[in-house]
Amino acid sequence: MKKSFKSGLIVLIIVILVSAGITVKTIIDSRNPVVTVTYASHGNVSNYNPEIAKGYKKSYIAAVYIEGTIQQSGQDYDQNWLLNTISSLKEDKNNVGIALYVDSPGGAVYQADEAYLALMDYKTSGKPVYVYQGPMAASGGYYISCAGDKIYANRNTLTGCIGVIFGSSYDLTGLFEKAGIKSETIHSGRNKNMFNYNEPVTEEQRAIMQSICDECYEQFVSIVAKRRLMNYDDACELSDGRLYTAKQALENGLIDRIDSWDGMIKDFSENELDMPGIKVVTFQKERKKTFMDYMTGAAKQFATTKAAASLGLPESVIEDINTKDYFPMYLYK
Repeated sequence: MKKSFKSGLIVLIIVILVSAGITVKTIIDSRNPVVTVTYASHGNVSNYNPEIAKGYKKSYIAAVYIEGTIQQSGQDYDQNWLLNTISSLKEDKNNVGIALYVDSPGGAVYQADEAYLALMDYKTSGKPVYVYQGPMAASGGYYISCAGDKIYANRNTLTGCIGVIFGSSYDLTGLFEKAGIKSETIHSGRNKNMFNYNEPVTEEQRAIMQSICDECYEQFVSIVAKRRLMNYDDACELSDGRLYTAKQALENGLIDRIDSWDGMIKDFSENELDMPGIKVVTFQKERKKTFMDYMTGAAKQFATTKAAASLGLPESVIEDINTKDYFPMYLYK
């Protein structure tokens, strides 16, 4: 009996230690994202002179990757890592330019603008920024792309989506009443609880939210107009929230060229920098999913599915309600 108790105790201690180790690892991964640095020379180099190249042997182009939803921190994206990387590259005398790879559906206005401003500040050092758009560079992804001296896209890229979504409001008061559910939020200020699911949206509240949305939109369009050398009205015509194919974006002046990543690097190194064969150093935020990520994700999905089924609502509605903790969030997406 005592032996069985000791064995059980040992197993319990091991489980606790393993769980603690997973938790610590999760914290470390989230606070200190791994940077994958690889060195590569691009192909199809022309006019390469080994003797001249010795003069820029230590120099390099930084290939910085922006991937995933633009937010403070997520599975694929980390704002602090991105800003710190750009700032460090600005001060690095061996770095001669940034080749920015963008694959994002958009995200938060605040973080998108921060990244854009960081890149514009980087360029005050005299170093250029070239942007390559991957499968998607929409909304906030296009916003950040506007910092580029040139914007390239793959022929299958979807880009643009210039517009602002403030978010969605669900008025569930009727459903709650029917189900016998009472939900009340104690608040002071008649608009403090606006856009919460347990109160209808008033016309005043709708106007308040629309004014914020419009201001963000005007900022976005102004940047597009300035950086793409358009007048504001023409930029507005293009900024109706739609996605553009690479061909459509090129015809409308939203990008400069349809090409491959290697084609952009070749143009960047040879024509912009006059440094054929220069090194390309890749900076890419990586974070592998931990056991806790899978566990918490599964638990959250189970709770969402159960709540949606019990209320007779789509799961997307429940997921949206759960994100109200981050209110207000203004999205480019």
